Amino acid sequence: MPQSDTLNVVLWSAQGFLALFFLLAGAPKLVGRGLERWTGFSDMPRPLVIAIGVAEVLGAAGLILPMTTGRLPWLTPLACLGLALIVLMATGFHLRADECLQALETTLWGAIATVVAAGRWRLVRSAAHLPAAAPVLALGVLVPAVIVNLVIVFRRPVRSASSPGVTAPGSHPS
Repeated sequence: MPQSDTLNVVLWSAQGFLALFFLLAGAPKLVGRGLERWTGFSDMPRPLVIAIGVAEVLGAAGLILPMTTGRLPWLTPLACLGLALIVLMATGFHLRADECLQALETTLWGAIATVVAAGRWRLVRSAAHLPAAAPVLALGVLVPAVIVNLVIVFRRPVRSASSPGVTAPGSHPS
């Protein structure tokens, strides 16, 4: 099997895995059930939670549909980058809540999405004419989204052991 075929199989496998993950992560945010399991969603405004869910579900579709249909395949690497930014922002929430393992996990998801974006960009760029404005447009949307999310993360109060119902790490509730 030639190297590009092997790379394509690996990328498709990673895309399928990422799409399933983000579909399963985004759907509960849209429905509003099961959010208590995840850090910070109970403290966020419902419209923001829905926006994150929409971005995750659309990102999952963007991982698969453009390349499967052959229409606008350059959207796939952009979807990967958008999803990477979402999970890297989630890392900030986990770090503020002293959840190091979850922060590592979200960083790993972001790294996988970034690797897929780089691999797909290389393959797509060589196979089709890409609009020059596509990366600029994507950055024009993604950068303000990152700024808004960072403002929310850093303005959100940090829970402490003195907060009702919160137990300090390593201690047990009475």
